[in-house]
Amino acid sequence: MADLVRYQAARHALAEASRIDEVKDIRDKAIAMQIYAAQAKDGELIAHATDIRLRAERRIGELMEDERRAGTLAKGGGGKHGRKRVAGGPALLERGIDKHLADRARKMAAIPEAKFEAFAAKRSKLAVAATEGDREVVLAAKAERHANARAKRAERETAVAGKIAALPEKRYGVIYADPEWKFETYSDKGKLETSAENSYTTSTLDEIKARDVPSISANDCVLFLWATAPMLPHAIEVMAAWGFEYKSHAIWEKDKGGTGYWFINWHELLLVGTRGKIPAPAQGSQWPSVIDAPRGRHSEKPKIFYDLIEGYYPNVPKIELNARDKRDGWDSWGFEAPEAAA
Repeated sequence: MADLVRYQAARHALAEASRIDEVKDIRDKAIAMQIYAAQAKDGELIAHATDIRLRAERRIGELMEDERRAGTLAKGGGGKHGRKRVAGGPALLERGIDKHLADRARKMAAIPEAKFEAFAAKRSKLAVAATEGDREVVLAAKAERHANARAKRAERETAVAGKIAALPEKRYGVIYADPEWKFETYSDKGKLETSAENSYTTSTLDEIKARDVPSISANDCVLFLWATAPMLPHAIEVMAAWGFEYKSHAIWEKDKGGTGYWFINWHELLLVGTRGKIPAPAQGSQWPSVIDAPRGRHSEKPKIFYDLIEGYYPNVPKIELNARDKRDGWDSWGFEAPEAAA
């Protein structure tokens, strides 16, 4: 009963609050109550505290919009340059509203009333389930969240593909490259029978960096770039020269070892770099970072990595550089590329 009285009092205080700092204080108290309720495993209390927190964030967003319309909403006041967009009134940061809370508050305020009520009820139910150890409800909510994320990500990937397809000159949203690295040895004695130069023509780092990959890359594009362990620094340079920013990498674990000085190498690296706003895979849909696959011909990469890339980007145009085989739906380029390739 006491918890209900406090909840109703907090709802009334929110309705009466006319200043952002007042609502922020109510939100902070709700967060403290959430922490206490979780520790006490009090489901009813955490439901009330969660509901108040969400409503406070929504109210902050509403008050921010009121101030924006009135021309008194000031931002900044403590950032890198300490500038404010509007001189009237205190800045959000001065009232304890950082950029993350401000963004969250705007999104909360933009939700239609009925949708917000359903959202708040769902979040409160989930908070109770987590507090009381109801694993089925928590797992169901997680699965729903991942499904929604995958659907939104698929929409973004399709939208990027449409933008690229509409360009007057062909561009690609996926660049898949396996450069013919020239590995410098101290002497000819270091060139083993399995050296790349004994199997195909290699190129210097400067030659690979100079390739006009940016001219075929869409504004929103992802680069998958192969590198062996000793060529990793070169690969990072190439990625930057082609206009991409390194993000992550996967490891191809082979079924048998190869060459190496410090270690016998049983793996190669597939680096990932991006430019623009190409979407990353949705949470819950990522491949593992270590992928086992057998070795094939010298320098040939397993076809499973095509599956990975196509799964992540089914619609955007794709090209393989240094291709050795023709892949349906892909263009290809390289010394060994099939004649039928683009």
